[in-house]
Amino acid sequence: MPLEQILVLLAAAAGAGWVDAVVGGGGLLQLPAILITGMPTVEAMATNKLSSVFGTASAAVAYARSTKVDRQVALPGVGLAVVSAGLGAWAAASISTEVLRPAVMVVLLGVAAFVTLRPGFGAVPVPHLRTNARVIAAVATAGVGIAFYDGIMGPGTGTFLIIAFTTILGLDFVSASASAKIINIGTNVGALAVFASQGHVNWALGLGMAVCNVAGAQFGARMALRRGTSFVRIVLLCVVVAMVVRLGWQQFGS
Repeated sequence: MPLEQILVLLAAAAGAGWVDAVVGGGGLLQLPAILITGMPTVEAMATNKLSSVFGTASAAVAYARSTKVDRQVALPGVGLAVVSAGLGAWAAASISTEVLRPAVMVVLLGVAAFVTLRPGFGAVPVPHLRTNARVIAAVATAGVGIAFYDGIMGPGTGTFLIIAFTTILGLDFVSASASAKIINIGTNVGALAVFASQGHVNWALGLGMAVCNVAGAQFGARMALRRGTSFVRIVLLCVVVAMVVRLGWQQFGS
């Protein structure tokens, strides 16, 4: 692989780590950058997971030190996420993303409208929303539904986790982002294990990108904790719009 391509991939990994640490969706940068090199899609997804799991874990540690993680949801959810994402990765070869993209786009447009029209959403915690039933629903949504999606398709998983925790449990954006990182570790590990067993991972490239992903993740996590929920909300909207544009181009422009 030419040096120029390697440098582009390292820069994309650093940017992806930053975005993932703040609101998720770093795959928007990293996965297309890998695909541009001509690498087969499944190998690109697998290598992306290898890089991302290190960055996500690094961001999770930074958040955990601030006691922002909702352990009641994150700890049971991460175990489910490993299994569900693994099943999604196993099914990735048999389910067409052409079917999934329109549904994901509709959900993202709804998210963008909701966050835009409700400027107070996610700004502060809403404790009265938290009930035992909602905690169970949040664990199931994150650890099963969203984790399976991450294994089979991937882009925006962290963003979907943040929205789920904010709407179901009433967490503020920063706490939701912190908790999402723990689940995202499980989804990355589950999918990566399946991809690795199938021989799809480019280990040398993935580990090199992981170093830059960790650096970006540390910077992003610290910035999110320092600047608070209003900053996370703005980045969230930007990422959601970028995801809609990217998926729309893939669906209708290619």
